[in-house]
Amino acid sequence: MAAFLKFSRSLLFVLTLTTSICVSHAASSKPNILIILADDMGFSDPGCYGGEVQTPNLDALAQGGLRFTQFYNTARCWPSRAALLTGYYAQETRRDTVPGVISGGRGTRPAWAKLLPEMLKPLGYRTYHSGKWHVDGKPMQNGFDHSYDIEDHNHNFNPQSLFEDDQKLPPVKPDSGYYTTTAYADHAIKCLKEHAEKYSGQPFFEYLAFTCPHFPLQAPAEDIAKYRERFRKGWDVLREERWQRMKTLGIIDCSLAPIERSVGPPYVFPKDVALLGPNEVDRPLPWAELTDAQREFQATKMAIHAAMVDRMDQEIGRVLAQLKAMGQFDNTIVLFLSDNGASAEMMVRGDGHDPSAPPGSAKTFLCLGPGFSSLANTPFRRHKTWTHEGGIATPLIVHWPKGIAAHGELRHTPGHLVDVVPTLMELVGGKPFETVNGQPVPPAPGRSLVAALAKDVTVAHPSIWWQHEGNRALRVGDWKIVASGENSPWELYDLSKDRGEQNDLASTQPERLKQMVEMWDKQTEEYRALALKDATPEMKAKGNAKKKKEAD
Repeated sequence: MAAFLKFSRSLLFVLTLTTSICVSHAASSKPNILIILADDMGFSDPGCYGGEVQTPNLDALAQGGLRFTQFYNTARCWPSRAALLTGYYAQETRRDTVPGVISGGRGTRPAWAKLLPEMLKPLGYRTYHSGKWHVDGKPMQNGFDHSYDIEDHNHNFNPQSLFEDDQKLPPVKPDSGYYTTTAYADHAIKCLKEHAEKYSGQPFFEYLAFTCPHFPLQAPAEDIAKYRERFRKGWDVLREERWQRMKTLGIIDCSLAPIERSVGPPYVFPKDVALLGPNEVDRPLPWAELTDAQREFQATKMAIHAAMVDRMDQEIGRVLAQLKAMGQFDNTIVLFLSDNGASAEMMVRGDGHDPSAPPGSAKTFLCLGPGFSSLANTPFRRHKTWTHEGGIATPLIVHWPKGIAAHGELRHTPGHLVDVVPTLMELVGGKPFETVNGQPVPPAPGRSLVAALAKDVTVAHPSIWWQHEGNRALRVGDWKIVASGENSPWELYDLSKDRGEQNDLASTQPERLKQMVEMWDKQTEEYRALALKDATPEMKAKGNAKKKKEAD
């Protein structure tokens, strides 16, 4: 806490009598940390961000803490996890695609790219992981004292590949009553109870990474029933309603981006879509143009998506109750966010899809698709994988009663997942590694957001950068360039007026566009050079071979 206290004194927060926003110095010990990560949840899905889903526990965290309105992820699951846990863009650590080297989901991090639990260990922290991993290596090899990891992302009721403390467990039997979201919370609570019993003198870090509401859309029947009627109005009307609520909440102040009717899933699997029957549609058509049967099918899918978010909130409530039972709720920094925007993907995996089974049950495999994904990402354009705002905007709730005096307030500074590590390390009185194995660690791109926890200030970033599967973007201040696909032209937007990305200024501000494209190019080359710097010859050879095969 020393660095945090020094920071607070230097800004004279304790002498500011004209505002209720300050940072508390009451904590006598290092704060605990709880990071809760959702998977494929849209920016506006939680109730406190304007959504229809009942999320009373997240809403309470928001009311007791802060909500960020311009926070970003990487547009995809595994790059986001790399950025969140290392403080670097995923390309820098070979965890998203870099030409000429094995990278992306198969990439191996450089030795200097340590994860957050390893940074916290020297400060006395016990560290626990519960849920999705999707990082190279195993959790216990990367600083966690306990881990519960499900590698099977095709089953929510009976996963077949799961591990505890890096040891493989038996497959879950069908009809056992098991549900992944509940199991993750069970493990987190188990770790917290052990911590209270054996390690109460140490702070803890719990990383709770849910797989919901990622496809397949599967949820307990009682949760689905709560939303059976809620989405029958369709995505067109519900987007308008959600947009109005968001404006009332102060979350956004921009126009509602029209649905791009011709934009479907990012990957084309027509045979899979056909398996789902005639009521599936792979374009976000006007709701009025769908048949009654198609509207029923689509509304049911959104009901399952909502049920998955609802169940996640219920399980978060159980974890928070455990913190309260331990007397640690007030001194735990809680962060809640999503790894990317809602998904327009449509496919069938795992055991396939049984159209005769109840929708959302274990024998079905449904995806949200571009229609209701457009609702989940209200008011923005596009979806997961794209670097338009709909693919990269995430809610961020921060709650810490002993450290943050502000309650129910909004923070409008732009931020990115790479900012989480420097922010947390400053709050706990540490800092990321400067050397590893006697070698200097490269400068990290993130910025500490500690100042923004005290009041609504802008934390300056030289830029915020994105690249994923040919989709690319750069934000400098309120200006953003973005392009979809390797061969598409750059677009330019003034996000202070147009977060809906409707008024492309590329043709009217060519000099600004040129400067920002040059900046993106420069950073891209720097990140590629860093990824290649300590790559083994084998990594480069296989990476080049893969590149050639894809080109062929």
